[in-house]
Amino acid sequence: MRIFDPHIHMTSRTTDDYEAMYAAGVRAVVEPSFWLGQPRTSPTSFLDYFDALLGWEPFRAAQYGITHHCTLALNPKEANDPRCTPVLDQLPRYLVKDNVVAVGEIGYDSMTPAEDTALATQLQLAADHELPALVHTPHRDKLAGLRRTLDVVRESALPPERVLLDHLNETTVKEAKDAGCWLGFSIYPDTKMDEGRMVEILRTYGPENVLVNSAADWGKSDPLKTRATGDAMLAAGFDDDTVDQVLWRNPTAFYGLSGRLALDTRHPAPTHEGNSILRGGA
Repeated sequence: MRIFDPHIHMTSRTTDDYEAMYAAGVRAVVEPSFWLGQPRTSPTSFLDYFDALLGWEPFRAAQYGITHHCTLALNPKEANDPRCTPVLDQLPRYLVKDNVVAVGEIGYDSMTPAEDTALATQLQLAADHELPALVHTPHRDKLAGLRRTLDVVRESALPPERVLLDHLNETTVKEAKDAGCWLGFSIYPDTKMDEGRMVEILRTYGPENVLVNSAADWGKSDPLKTRATGDAMLAAGFDDDTVDQVLWRNPTAFYGLSGRLALDTRHPAPTHEGNSILRGGA
């Protein structure tokens, strides 16, 4: 089973996770920029973070046989902080980088006017840079948040077929699918979605344009939930080709819209070169 996790925050994870992910079949990841838990106090802290996603994290992933790309953005939560919003002016020089395969995560957290502005601005940046967009749907008032998101997408220059709506569930999947967007589902230990519910959604709506991710971060999460979903699909009677479509070909197709996705289809084994650097040794 080959796996492409299209939304995972490896900055928050350990090298043990990379090893376990490789053993489970993960060969590629996309890491969206997100809220780190501690509020940022200036745009420069975003720029340091972006530099790490473009340099250090791909290097670290490569030691464990995993290809790493990223998406960059001002995230919805920090769109409400006037100390952070000037990063929008800095994004264009980062969005031209080869390893950036989308603008994201953008979208809504509390559905404020400031979030409206940030979402519309970044959808335009995606259109200007010919990139797709990874859109975070809010954890509260999900259906209202989805509808508000779709209104902004329809008013933007970015067509819906270049938009991935993430963190969907049973209440939002139909309207997201009807809108012509890509469909993202985060599989979590206690919240969002689980493997069984994901299988039922795939039975109802089919595998077309569906992406499954772990969204693993600094909270209670599991970077092996993509593999668990693939195993649940097989146990439920889905064939290997459908599992491959959901866990590999769909994320490859979506991020391939950037024209920048570079995957090593040979799936090289981990080299562990540079481990002394990773451990802080000489």
